Amino acid sequence: MIKQKLRFYVDNPVITLWIIAKRLAVACFVLLVGWVAYSIYVVKIVNGESFEQALSFIALWFLFAYVLIPRLHRILSKMYLPNYFIGRIKTADGLLSDPVNLAFIGSEEKLHKAMQDAGWTLADDLNLKSIAKMMYATVFRKSYIKSPVSRAYLFNELQSFTYQQEVNGKTNAKHHVRFWKVPSGWLMPGGYKVDWVAAATYDRAIGISFFTFQLTHRIDSDTDIERDYIVKTIKKMAKPKSVKIIKHYFSAYHHRNGGGDSITTDGSLPIIKL
Repeated sequence: MIKQKLRFYVDNPVITLWIIAKRLAVACFVLLVGWVAYSIYVVKIVNGESFEQALSFIALWFLFAYVLIPRLHRILSKMYLPNYFIGRIKTADGLLSDPVNLAFIGSEEKLHKAMQDAGWTLADDLNLKSIAKMMYATVFRKSYIKSPVSRAYLFNELQSFTYQQEVNGKTNAKHHVRFWKVPSGWLMPGGYKVDWVAAATYDRAIGISFFTFQLTHRIDSDTDIERDYIVKTIKKMAKPKSVKIIKHYFSAYHHRNGGGDSITTDGSLPIIKL
């Protein structure tokens, strides 16, 4: 039945034409916005208008960093990135990001209890209110222990929730781990059955994304250190039933995450039974 439905979508000329038309419309929109940006902002910068030049530069940066470049990434990443589990999460713009480096067996209630017992704080959802609070805390170097993290996707779903630990009472550095509930009946490569998977990294500073030029957190390249730190805190404080380490579950690799930061991992995967 599924194969028949897929064949219908692939072979149906109307749907094929609709997809092509949609992509052409998006491409035209991106080109139009780029032309408007050039006409309104770039020309002013070239003419050397001082105050307006600064405002134009900020507006141009915002337009490219938060509208044009992310939209292009969304279009292109759909063409070349697989839409199935490869052990990496994706950014909201479709870029490959952090490795999936933890798995859990247990209910959501047990998972929340384990993380809280281990000294972790549930992060606020990302919205206008939490963004404003984070900007205030960052500018004035205040604590915000529930500061939100950026949206990330796995199984075509936004993270279910995120836990974190603030470092030195400031928002520029923190431990954090995103969690996803796995689809019903889904098995990890190798046939391992788990209830949750997670991606953990350490934010070391605030900087600029190399791929979109947006403001973002820079992460520590050795993601295994953060993975092992989370396992250590859970084993010490939450007392899980078992922790099974699958050596070389993924091939060891070095790459870059969605912000352009270097990442490395040995490919091992802890499976924590709560």
